[in-house]
Amino acid sequence: MREHAGDGSQVRTDDKQLVALLKEKAGMSEAEAFELIKEVGHDRNSLLREARFLKSRH
Repeated sequence: MREHAGDGSQVRTDDKQLVALLKEKAGMSEAEAFELIKEVGHDRNSLLREARFLKSRH
């Protein structure tokens, strides 16, 4: 299922769940989480690995 985001793009329902996970587990902002999903895809383990890597660089 897709919903429209404020910028006119479409957001998958599971994207919202992944964004919530990345915000909670990796301390990412919503915008950062959406960008990471766009770049990495929807694999939860890959997203968490990349989010932790990016967090360690800051």
